[in-house]
Amino acid sequence: MNNFTHIRNILGRLRHFAELPEEIQQTIAASASHHHFEAGQVIYVEGEPADFVYILESGWVKATRMTREGREQAMMFLRPVEVFGDIAVFTGTTYPGTVSALEDVDVWAIPAQTVLDLIPRHPEFATAVIRHLGERVLHYIRLVEDLSLRSVESRLANTLLRYAELRDGQLIVPRRDWTTFDEMAVRLGTVRDVLSRALKTLEAENLLRVEKQAIVLLDAKGLEERGRV
Repeated sequence: MNNFTHIRNILGRLRHFAELPEEIQQTIAASASHHHFEAGQVIYVEGEPADFVYILESGWVKATRMTREGREQAMMFLRPVEVFGDIAVFTGTTYPGTVSALEDVDVWAIPAQTVLDLIPRHPEFATAVIRHLGERVLHYIRLVEDLSLRSVESRLANTLLRYAELRDGQLIVPRRDWTTFDEMAVRLGTVRDVLSRALKTLEAENLLRVEKQAIVLLDAKGLEERGRV
């Protein structure tokens, strides 16, 4: 499979970018470079120049900021296929957070200038970018709302529902190798002990069951109601 066909297939899985004209896809494919990162490797560090926009093809990554006390605050956890690094490119700033691989990942790096040059020449590309950035703004609005207005139990309930999968008639959230209690706590903006208590509370209410390889959601409607508190 040549580079253009591969990139076109990836863009076809990306919301808002699937129907881009072939000319735009060819431009992106011609400039994109493939990179593989092992679990734990850093893709870029907060404060670095925003030289590339990235497309996540496989694996999970996390975007975080670090406090002066050394505590991580999660900004985003991304799964394929997703774009990241774009906000800094479009605002002309440095990367606002550190992005690292939670497992082995494959990404495509597109030079910032290539992306910026496409916008004035192709209104359909600019529209796709605007829609994508609009969704990102909504994500951060929800993040601020969660951290400032909702309890840990509520944030946990919403997160579990967001990433749940239906398997063999059960709604579950698979536990990947990197989903330790510490990593889950970072994701929810809390600490391990508080997260552990929140899980036990929801389990005692028969809303979920914690298993070794997954969290089974026993009452999706109850969790949805819990997520509003």
